[in-house]
Amino acid sequence: MATSCTRDKVLHGHPCFGGDRHRNGRIHLAVAPRCNITCGYCDRRHDCTNESRPGVTSRLLTPPEALERVRGVMAGATCGSLIRVIGIAGPGDPLANAETFETFTLVQREFPDLLFCLSTNGLALPDRIDHLSGVNLHSLTVTINAADPEVGGRIYREVRYRGRVLRGAEGAETLIRNQFEGVRVAAQRGMVVKVNTVLIPGINEEQIPLVAQKASEAGAFVMNVMPIIPQANLAHVPRPTPEHLEQVRSANEATIAQFRGCQQCRADAVGLIGGCARSPQS
Repeated sequence: MATSCTRDKVLHGHPCFGGDRHRNGRIHLAVAPRCNITCGYCDRRHDCTNESRPGVTSRLLTPPEALERVRGVMAGATCGSLIRVIGIAGPGDPLANAETFETFTLVQREFPDLLFCLSTNGLALPDRIDHLSGVNLHSLTVTINAADPEVGGRIYREVRYRGRVLRGAEGAETLIRNQFEGVRVAAQRGMVVKVNTVLIPGINEEQIPLVAQKASEAGAFVMNVMPIIPQANLAHVPRPTPEHLEQVRSANEATIAQFRGCQQCRADAVGLIGGCARSPQS
């Protein structure tokens, strides 16, 4: 499980784990283009500089470019003194990209005092846990949207795992198994784990208590229930109201702590959440 020192450092410094988002900033490095699953609500084809949603970036970076990006932001007068976290959250799945580990290694050599985090769908997490331990990852976010493969089969169109393409409940079963096992081994390795769950009205509402229970039992520290952004195959699903979202969070708070500050950031976000904005990438 996470040491008290690591947990305190994350909880006080990481704005997505409860750290003061008005004082603690982050840099998302968009170095991971490839993904190993296809979610029904994912659409990475479009980018607008004023649009904030996961999976979009104005420009992909190579690992050396990512290091230069960090150097530039850290030396800047606008956000440099506020940065506490280096994260990789896409635009694909970080664990499906070797560039993720190269980037962490390069940045950590030069900025060892920062927190390092990663967001993943969890499919490759059990296979990659040694790599993550090797790059001294402090915190991890795993997106888990269902505990029942039949429900998961309505959310995930395709799962690509170890050379096989799996669809429907079969693909979701493999994904869900790896997600919860990944949370367990990550927590055992000392990482502070957050579970993201996309609230999809009419599809996975009844799954959220199950996800909360299993995630807590596996060692996750906090849960972030976020509203679906209706697009792609699930463009017809209504976005939950703030009242609906809060109702779901409150109903599961006795099972696992609930995070309420998520802004569903881009893969190239920089600065404070809701504060100094993503700056243009040269």
